[in-house]
Amino acid sequence: MRPEQRRLPLSAWLLAACGLWLIGLGLYFALLRPTLLPEDLRFMGTTLPEIQAAAPGMASWLSIVFTVMGGFMAGAGALTTFIGLRLVQLRIKGTAWAIALSGLLTVVLMSGANFMLSSDFRWLLLLPALLWVSAFLLYAVKR
Repeated sequence: MRPEQRRLPLSAWLLAACGLWLIGLGLYFALLRPTLLPEDLRFMGTTLPEIQAAAPGMASWLSIVFTVMGGFMAGAGALTTFIGLRLVQLRIKGTAWAIALSGLLTVVLMSGANFMLSSDFRWLLLLPALLWVSAFLLYAVKR
């Protein structure tokens, strides 16, 4: 049976789900995210009028930054989805390291940063990190 005809393991589905989530998050950052959320202002201990007065170009600059960042998120999500749906079942040497490292550098780091910032979304953003860790552990245990 060819690899693409085999039934995908749960680790593959979880990793693909994390990839789709990253694509969605990236599109949100690139297209919809306001430049400053209320939690951002709260963390910085300032108000929007104070920021606008002190740095009048900040909003347009952040818009560009979030567009680029969102594109990178969506791109990482596309690759993660592909890896989950097509490569996990092949069990190519080094796949476990790639899954672990990419998860740490994307969703786990983001989740941790949101806890450090006391983000209003920190508990929601913990879910993709837990899913990624679960995907990695299921993949690793399957060996």
